[in-house]
Amino acid sequence: MFRKVLIANRGEIAVRVIRACRELGAKTVAVYSEADREALHVRMADEAYPIGPPPSRESYLAVEKLLDVARRSGAEAVHPGYGFLSERAHFAQACADAGLVFIGPSPAAIDAMGDKVEARKRMIAARVPVVPGSGGTLDSEEEVVAAAAKIGFPVMLKAAAGGGGKGMRLVSAEGEIRAASRAARSEAKSAFGDDRIYVERFVDSPRHVEVQVLGDTHGNVVHVYERECTIQRRHQKVIEESPSPALDAKTREAMGQVAAQAAKAVGYVGAGTIEFLVDSRRNFYFLEMNTRIQVEHPITEMVTGIDLVRTQIEIACGVPLPFRQADVRQRGWAIECRVYAEDPENDFLPAPGRITRLREPGGLGVRNDSGVYEGFEVSIHYDPMISKLVAWGATRDEAIARMERALSEYVIHGPTTNIEFHRWILRHPRFLAGDFDTRFIQQEWKGLPAGAEGLEQIAVAAAAIAALDGDGATGSPAPAAAPSSRWRAAARRDALRS
Repeated sequence: MFRKVLIANRGEIAVRVIRACRELGAKTVAVYSEADREALHVRMADEAYPIGPPPSRESYLAVEKLLDVARRSGAEAVHPGYGFLSERAHFAQACADAGLVFIGPSPAAIDAMGDKVEARKRMIAARVPVVPGSGGTLDSEEEVVAAAAKIGFPVMLKAAAGGGGKGMRLVSAEGEIRAASRAARSEAKSAFGDDRIYVERFVDSPRHVEVQVLGDTHGNVVHVYERECTIQRRHQKVIEESPSPALDAKTREAMGQVAAQAAKAVGYVGAGTIEFLVDSRRNFYFLEMNTRIQVEHPITEMVTGIDLVRTQIEIACGVPLPFRQADVRQRGWAIECRVYAEDPENDFLPAPGRITRLREPGGLGVRNDSGVYEGFEVSIHYDPMISKLVAWGATRDEAIARMERALSEYVIHGPTTNIEFHRWILRHPRFLAGDFDTRFIQQEWKGLPAGAEGLEQIAVAAAAIAALDGDGATGSPAPAAAPSSRWRAAARRDALRS
């Protein structure tokens, strides 16, 4: 086992890796930008080193600074987490050149699967089903128009590099194709420094289902079942669950086998995810591979009992997988809600700020992977995720009820959050029935009903009066109430009507 691991990341995933290393007896080295000097991962690690100003390109993306910290600290290995440099082949290679173990796949595997066009070619060669599309990248608007006409509308324009929904455009008619092509190229260039795009057929009523895979250095590859990631906003996942309510046993088994086959085709080592689109007839198509640990990995851990981050580290140490495919089982149901500092009533714009009060939920079957604490400032410089709240139940209904209860307990004062937005989703009849596709939020979310703003003002006034009156029984002042929200006002109104 490694004696010391550098974590080239921040936030809740850095905290998650620290915990796994601690259980394995490895010391941890954190890095931090000036904005993260007081971050939780900095406080928890055995050592912590500053790496520069808040902008990522000057800190968390600065390869030489990270390697310098590794040298100075005596770290033997680097865990990249997710995001930042986790899927950059040049970083994996730089680690190897510096004599460090990169806790992830080889640079060759990252390169092969990081370029979506190259990944499609590899999957076709491995007889993995892919969405029909252009054979490669397209260099001009004329080529894009011709490819789309041949495939048939609607089509998706996609960036060849990167992910996270950037450089993607849905095009319904020929008249939209040129403007969409320019927009996709511009966004891809800005996000990834690579403006290459290609075209795929748009899958009708698509669901986004991904399969976790693990491969070791001894040639063993297993799948660890699927995660339903269909509830999305602008191609960004919002709620995930495992198992998927869309799959039957036959499709689940077939997808798992294909995912393992895809990983073997590139000699994959480590934890990775094969993402699929599933249509209304349960046909599934390879979408892409994420060559890293996923944000939503906890739900797989909850239903299988496999510690994916610990297994990642053990694989990097050369330890063979301690189980075979027949040993991997799903038990119960798990749901994850990504809790963000964002305002659903203001087009989901980030709403960072200092957390003035925090009460995290708990109880049976509840897990909260968080990188914050009371008094912590959610930064404007990075993704405004506060935590990943996970609930497990013996059945889907029980998991949903437990998540509802956990969300109702979650108290965050300071930043505006999307907690009540998650509750809206969990109560929606289509979600409860498992009847949704990737357009669910786009189709169903209309914001709060008219009139909620007036109720909010009444609620704020009532809270102020209560604070002034204090507690009559003890004579002590009542705790200051956090500003109410339209969400809470709407909840009160619904309670009165019922």
